[in-house]
Amino acid sequence: MAQSETVERILDAAEQLFAEKGFAETSLRLITSKAGVNLAAVNYHFGSKKALIQAVFSRFLGPFCSSLERELERRQAKPEEKASLEELLELLVDQALAVKPRSGNDLSIFMRLLGLAFSQSQGHLRKYLEEVYGKVFRRYMQLVNETAPRIPPLELFWRVHFMLGAAAFSMSGIKALRAMAEADFAVNTSIEQVMRMMVPFLAAGMRAETGISDETLAAAQMRPRTKSAALPAQA
Repeated sequence: MAQSETVERILDAAEQLFAEKGFAETSLRLITSKAGVNLAAVNYHFGSKKALIQAVFSRFLGPFCSSLERELERRQAKPEEKASLEELLELLVDQALAVKPRSGNDLSIFMRLLGLAFSQSQGHLRKYLEEVYGKVFRRYMQLVNETAPRIPPLELFWRVHFMLGAAAFSMSGIKALRAMAEADFAVNTSIEQVMRMMVPFLAAGMRAETGISDETLAAAQMRPRTKSAALPAQA
């Protein structure tokens, strides 16, 4: 078996099992069994389970972020063409759809994994994603911040995660949701249509008036930040 084929089989198996069972519940033995390889092959190509988890994410985020960064550079070269919030959200949709799929479930599986990265103790993964892809996402978020209303940074943080949560829920369960919509409305809604329907919904949420009172905001700003709160959760 060619080396590249072995790597892809391991990544395919790991991706599917992580999405189905979660990171902690998926052992390397399960992955090697599904991939049809031995443990030595996983250790040789990845070195550890943590590195394998990171590689699974990079397989999607690598081409996605490269494409996004090129588009951001193109827009930065034309500062007079200031994008609206909807256009910036459409940009993410375009880049996600542009990633060459290996199967029809790539995006759904990735969004399920992304949700698990925040709901399970995967501090090493969030640290890795920040180190490798943080720069391009910070550039993107700077543009989003410029289009968003003047809301407190704390609330902006939560709104971004509300957006991520809505997208992760909708896309990770897209197969079932599309089947439900077709049964109820006799309409076959494509994945692209669903993603584009999310854009005005998410933009409206970002533009909503603040839900934090002045008293709550003042208390949050006065409260000292502990060391543990400043560090990513550890796996």
